Amino acid sequence: MFDFKPLIRSIPDFPTPGILFRDITPLLGDPAAFAAAIELMANYVDSRRVDAVVGIESRGFLFGTPIAHRLHLPFVPVRKPGKLPAERMSVEISLEYANTELDIHADALTPGQRAIVVDDLLATGGTASGAAKLVELLGATVEGIVFLVELADLHGRDRLAAYDVRSFVVYD
Repeated sequence: MFDFKPLIRSIPDFPTPGILFRDITPLLGDPAAFAAAIELMANYVDSRRVDAVVGIESRGFLFGTPIAHRLHLPFVPVRKPGKLPAERMSVEISLEYANTELDIHADALTPGQRAIVVDDLLATGGTASGAAKLVELLGATVEGIVFLVELADLHGRDRLAAYDVRSFVVYD
């Protein structure tokens, strides 16, 4: 497996004091590393036999859209409040440093569809849990949640215990 850690920067006190931010932009700037990350994540998604890829704004879009394209699946964006123009469903989420909402178009998925949720990083699990809840509110099933990076010491996986969760780079 590709060694991604040298391409993930650690930035202390961002976006707020006490947070150690894991910056994936160096990885995105390395075509071989980015391709390897997409390949790993796409292989997981393909193994789940899903009907759609749900990507979480914004870095989930960076991984979700190429995965959806590679697997010939529709891409469904989950966005921050006020970004979707049509009728939408919303859920409130709490993050390690803020509270906010997530939105999905009300017609993005149909009952019975099987979806996978994609994001770059699992921290406390609040954002992914909110995205999964949106999928379920539309009557679809969450067949798994995939991340490139996991911050294990924040125990986000515990919050997602009802789902099959996969990550490829783990920080303890």
